[in-house]
Amino acid sequence: MSSICYDLTKIKGFVFDVDGVLSPSTIPLGDDGMPQRMVNIKDGYALQLAIKRGYRIAIITGGKSKAITARFNALGIKDIFSGVAKKLPVLLDWMATEGLNSDEVAYMGDDIPDLPCMRNVGLAAAPFDAAWEAKESALYISRFSGGYGCGRDIIEQTMKANGNWLSDDEAFGW
Repeated sequence: MSSICYDLTKIKGFVFDVDGVLSPSTIPLGDDGMPQRMVNIKDGYALQLAIKRGYRIAIITGGKSKAITARFNALGIKDIFSGVAKKLPVLLDWMATEGLNSDEVAYMGDDIPDLPCMRNVGLAAAPFDAAWEAKESALYISRFSGGYGCGRDIIEQTMKANGNWLSDDEAFGW
C-alpha cells in the first residue's frame, strides 16, 4: 500500500533535481572549489530498474559537473540537463519530446528553483529535509532526506503500484 495520495498507475516519467534530492544538501568542496557530491546507491538501483521497466527519467539541475553526467549516464539516464537556471522550460520541452502529459510525470525537488516544475506536474514530491516552500508545493513528502533514499522511495512506491517492482529475475541484478 502506497503512502502517496496519487494514482501512481498514471506515472510514466520521473524528473529529479540533484543537489538536495539525489545528493545531500550539504556538499563538501574540493580543493578547486567545486562541489563533491555524494549519491545514494539505493536511489541508483531504483533509477536503473525504473529505466529497465520503461519509465522515462530526466535529471534537471542547476549544478554542473562531469561527475553528475557520468553518474547518471552510468545508470542508463540519457536526459540530463545540467547548469539549468530556469527549469520549467526544460521540463516542458522534455515532456513534449517524450509525449507525456503533466499527470503522467512525478517531479522531486527540494528548493525554490524547483517550485515552477513542481506546480506543473501531476505528482510533486519533496525530500523530508526540503525547504518549506517545496514542502508546501508537494503532494508527497518523503520520509527520507535528500541523498538518503527519497528518490528510491517515490520510484519504489510507483513501481509497486504498477506491479513491476521486483517482478522478475531481471530485478535482482544491475
